[in-house]
Amino acid sequence: MIAGPCVIESEAHARMMAERVARIAADASVPYIFKASYDKANRSSGKAFRGPGVAEGLRILGKIKADLRVPILTDIHDASQAAPAAEVADILQIPAFLARQTDLLLAAAKTGRIVNVKKAQFLSPWDMGNVAEKIALSGNDKIILTERGASFGYNNLVVDMRSFPVLKKFGYPVVYDVTHSVQLPGGQGHASGGQPEFIEPLARAGVSTGVDGVFLETHDNPAVALSDGPNALPLSQLPELLGRLKELSTLVRRWSKA
Repeated sequence: MIAGPCVIESEAHARMMAERVARIAADASVPYIFKASYDKANRSSGKAFRGPGVAEGLRILGKIKADLRVPILTDIHDASQAAPAAEVADILQIPAFLARQTDLLLAAAKTGRIVNVKKAQFLSPWDMGNVAEKIALSGNDKIILTERGASFGYNNLVVDMRSFPVLKKFGYPVVYDVTHSVQLPGGQGHASGGQPEFIEPLARAGVSTGVDGVFLETHDNPAVALSDGPNALPLSQLPELLGRLKELSTLVRRWSKA
């Protein structure tokens, strides 16, 4: 499970979230990677909160990693951010909007860190073969491919469950970003909306295809979250959901071996 708040809202909040989610994951015996962004460079509005920035954000993530001994995932938006982010993060994430930016992909690959690429909302799953190839040709085959929904008209996304077996064929771990799949991009005019009531059914559907992991943005109080609150999973709901997903995943893997 890759989970955490969308953005670092403060050092205290990020640490609290990392601690609480880590305990939930440990109780469920599920491997856990903490995620949070130091900069949300693709907000709908120029007035929206973006985060503490590269230097301060990486300092906070580094302290969480050292103190709690949890792996870290964070986004990079520019090739110049790859090297400093790699000093802290175990996984560098390429945002969906930037999945085809060759220089960014190569910069992330050259750090030697794991590179998690979100499938762009405008790409087909088979197009991600070219994306993965760019990274692999640089000599780094530590790649994760993440599904996060495809554009479905205006301000809406849909998840094609056929995407997961297609992505699997490339030979890399496949993760399902559940919470961004229920996002309504730009749906509030100045910000994105969301339909969190569909998080659990879509998560169950994705896990039933045999994905290798789930990506969940979660918040202790989504109503006041500074980014992506409308599509975040309330932290209080995470233990029960994670337990159900683990049970389903175990069953699916038993079937696949039969």
